[in-house]
Amino acid sequence: MIDLCYHEEKVESATAAAAFGARAIAQAIDERGRANIVVATGASQLEMLDALVTHDEVSWRQVTGFHLDEYVGISQTNRASFRRYLRERFTERLPALGGFHFIEGDAPDCDAEITRLNQLLDQHPIDLTFAGIGENGHLAFNDPPADFTSTAAFKRVELDPICRLQQFREGWFATLDDVPAEAISMTIQRIMTSRTVVLTVPDARKARAVREVLEGPVTNTWPASILQQHGSCHLFLDRAAASELTSKPDQARVSIHR
Repeated sequence: MIDLCYHEEKVESATAAAAFGARAIAQAIDERGRANIVVATGASQLEMLDALVTHDEVSWRQVTGFHLDEYVGISQTNRASFRRYLRERFTERLPALGGFHFIEGDAPDCDAEITRLNQLLDQHPIDLTFAGIGENGHLAFNDPPADFTSTAAFKRVELDPICRLQQFREGWFATLDDVPAEAISMTIQRIMTSRTVVLTVPDARKARAVREVLEGPVTNTWPASILQQHGSCHLFLDRAAASELTSKPDQARVSIHR
């Protein structure tokens, strides 16, 4: 089931996603004493993260964060680095945060880095994953045709041409050739173990992916469609991202069952 939360404007939708996520984090802390969260990056998450860090009702010192994905071979000082993105927009704005585990995309031994990450996440069941949906329907950097079977927490993946073009068009890289061809990504199956998933998906360029993920079958050619099978997935859309849905949302919240 995917719970569709629709708002007219992008900032309104992102603010609602942040508020929902903050409540879910606080609930996890109340129930288990700590919360383990996964945080995504990219243009779709900017407004959501800007709102999330203002939620002082969350006891952030009891929160441990994990990084969803990172390019292979990229330095943390590169403007396109997701480590840099998260430090500037999340961890540095939450000095009380209990801890955050970054993906070292330029680690000398990529396989050893993946082993380190897998061991870490195996010890921290995920309470909440913040994510988006790519223009090609990817979830994290699991581009189509995505691997729906791997149970490892992280793996090395190849980025498809549509994904790489999206990163270039969003302005993170000077040229298309500068976009790395590989990334370390959390796997589909590990994302599916998250107790709650909050998807923030704005803008018209995501409209086709939203339609395929919500209204189409579960298929690895639109990887995020697997979230139809998740028990607590909440998708926050603005008017533009919802523009190609067959049944246009006419209320703030609508549940889609498959």
